[in-house]
Amino acid sequence: MATRAFTLQRICNFAGKEFDPDSDEQVNEVLRNKFNISLPQRRTMNDAMAAVSSDHDIIALILQYRTMV
Repeated sequence: MATRAFTLQRICNFAGKEFDPDSDEQVNEVLRNKFNISLPQRRTMNDAMAAVSSDHDIIALILQYRTMV
């Protein structure tokens, strides 16, 4: 099982820059500007990402990161 730090490193490698995957604003900005992914409107950011998680590996990694303790 990957550690939280390792998952963060993979996320930042995908994005090509460091950012906070726990920040909804930063995640939305990276997904929109770097990957041209528009998230659907949902109740929570995690719900919105889950709806399009198959669009790019980084979304699944962010969701995984957010559930790690």
